[in-house]
Amino acid sequence: MTQSMSYLVPGSDSSLDAYVRAAGKISILQADEEKELAKKLKYEGDLEAAKKLVMAHLRFVIHIAKSYSGYGLALPDLIQEGNVGLMKAVKRFDPEQGVRLISFAVHWIRAEMHEFIIRNWKIVKVATTKAQRKLFFNLRSSKKRLGWFNQEEINNVAEALNVKPEVVVEMEARLSANDVTFDKPDNHQSDGLLLSPEEYVEDTTAEPLQLIERYDSALNQQMSLKHALDQLDDRSREIVECRWLNEKKVTLTKLAERYKVSAERIRQLENKAIKQLQQSMS
Repeated sequence: MTQSMSYLVPGSDSSLDAYVRAAGKISILQADEEKELAKKLKYEGDLEAAKKLVMAHLRFVIHIAKSYSGYGLALPDLIQEGNVGLMKAVKRFDPEQGVRLISFAVHWIRAEMHEFIIRNWKIVKVATTKAQRKLFFNLRSSKKRLGWFNQEEINNVAEALNVKPEVVVEMEARLSANDVTFDKPDNHQSDGLLLSPEEYVEDTTAEPLQLIERYDSALNQQMSLKHALDQLDDRSREIVECRWLNEKKVTLTKLAERYKVSAERIRQLENKAIKQLQQSMS
């Protein structure tokens, strides 16, 4: 996926992974770069600057969208709605306020996702398997009275529709469930027993500022590790990489055979190299 492509729409599930990888490869803007681009957009109407601001923040939209999974809504749809909020934020962002764009944009991103969830709250995935779809269209007409089925009625419906009794029970529960208001009720209306979606839909464990801090910290650690590795001799560096950094780990015995020394010697070199890395990174 290139920057000239439609970068705001993840597409189908088959292309979602490619979209996520592409968004992750786009560099995060430094504060001065972000401010300069925002000024170009605000004072010169530079749309290319707006595009760069949006693309640099796609990864944050993806992360926020993932926190709203579990509501029967497709992740690409959530991402697309979040991107709409991101574009609105970029349009309204004032670079003179002294805050980062993501701190301002998170409100707009979440607002669009919340609106999308509210619009689709009643559209529940009540029927996914073939048996459930059969029940969905036939269960209501099979009821002879108001109220829940008794065991005999459950068995009769299951036999008539050629499904298991437990599938009938599950589908009846889904169809009988009441709609839930998204907004938190007023204090005098709430019985204090049930939580509205507004009270638990949002995952606050990873706010954008925390994401940026963790990303910067991880990036600094990576750079420090690379610099420290460059200070090692070739053999020590290869031992550390083979033992700790490569996906497929190499045993002491294999390395001993490669360098024609004992496994104990490899262990000593490994420990020495690790201590040197710790000193370089401290």
